[in-house]
Amino acid sequence: MLVSEILRIKGNVLFTVAPPSTVMKAVAVMAENDIGSLVVMDHGRMAGMLTFAEVLQALADRAGTLGELTIEAIYEREPLIASPSLDVMELRRAMLERHARYVPVLDGGTLLGVVSFHDVAKAVYEEQSFENRMLKSYIGSSPDEGGN
Repeated sequence: MLVSEILRIKGNVLFTVAPPSTVMKAVAVMAENDIGSLVVMDHGRMAGMLTFAEVLQALADRAGTLGELTIEAIYEREPLIASPSLDVMELRRAMLERHARYVPVLDGGTLLGVVSFHDVAKAVYEEQSFENRMLKSYIGSSPDEGGN
């Protein structure tokens, strides 16, 4: 299965934020939409990712207050990036190695969407379940060896 197939299934809704925006505004968007990340866009191009991990670290560093802290101060500038043609198992390996929970998918310079670790786990599970059902069906439909 390819990353492009995950995006096709989940849709291409993107939530973005600009670097000068406040972290509190980003938190509100994330909470309202039940998402764990935002793509940081700067002048029409992806500049990085803001995830709940950066927000929690900022809260810890600032004794539980964000005030007017901007996204620019805390976002991940070099996130793991996937291409739409990447195999999902390869993406899973890379996400585990980098501890990446959210991965933007780029085709050249075009942002296609974001794939979460949950999306990858679900895709792998569904693919393995399908293969399991096919194997069981194949085994169940094979001729009985003792019944010739």
